[in-house]
Amino acid sequence: MRAWRQSGLFDTANVYGWGENKGRTEEIIGTWFAQGGRRREKTVLATKVYGSMAPEGESWPNYERLSALNIRRAVDASLKRLNTDHIDVYQFHHVDRRTPFEEIWQAVEVLIQQGKILYAGSSNFPGWKIAQANETAARSGRLGLVSEQCLYNLAERRAEMEVIPAAEAYGLGVIPWSPLHGGLLGGAIRKSAESGRTASGRSADALSNSSVRAQVQAYEDLLDKHGLEPGEVALAWLLTRPGVTGPIVGPRTPEQLASALRAVELELSQEVLAGLDEIFPGPGASPEAFAW
Repeated sequence: MRAWRQSGLFDTANVYGWGENKGRTEEIIGTWFAQGGRRREKTVLATKVYGSMAPEGESWPNYERLSALNIRRAVDASLKRLNTDHIDVYQFHHVDRRTPFEEIWQAVEVLIQQGKILYAGSSNFPGWKIAQANETAARSGRLGLVSEQCLYNLAERRAEMEVIPAAEAYGLGVIPWSPLHGGLLGGAIRKSAESGRTASGRSADALSNSSVRAQVQAYEDLLDKHGLEPGEVALAWLLTRPGVTGPIVGPRTPEQLASALRAVELELSQEVLAGLDEIFPGPGASPEAFAW
């Protein structure tokens, strides 16, 4: 997974677009691939399966979760929307408490043999499920998971207790989602002051908590002192973390994309790293963090 830093990675899911537009994000990527220019060959493509793709308002068996039948149906539908003959990393979007991993891996093995996918990854798995998945795969001589996509950023570091150690132990690349924690780590307080508009969404909910607001203010003050941009630092910090392949970014403007790319080259000093740890301390190693 670390070698994929040199390639462009598109991450999506069959349900993205949501509601009546489920699948729309995959279709957008497929339309872009169709423009040629070796776009597909230059892209590492990852999508996900789990959420229901049944018509809105209906619930049909085997049109959601990780049953062998749903996996078979879902991958064919994703390939059609993505306008490609294979998916590089096919990710389980959530744990499926109803389907045994023996069935899941049997379905994945068929897809690999058919050339429809190359690797399987997980998303939002706890550490013990990563272990269970890969131990089950190993018993049948299969590769198992190659990546885990989890919520991980400066403000949300619980993945350090179990998920990231499990991923490292089994050789999985870690792909953090929401690296700016819904914009909270992108200079939310400063931007609100400059624009005169209050934060919205996850940032607003978080900043309504006085202790969180104090943390974010200390974070922005630290970076102002060093002349650094909050969003770039949040991304650069993730790239210093053990096991992390690269965060998932969702820029809405060319300027946001340029900022994310600058973060790749940004080297954080030990003083800045120590300051970040002081403001946003991690939970500590497991089991020490909760055992004593």
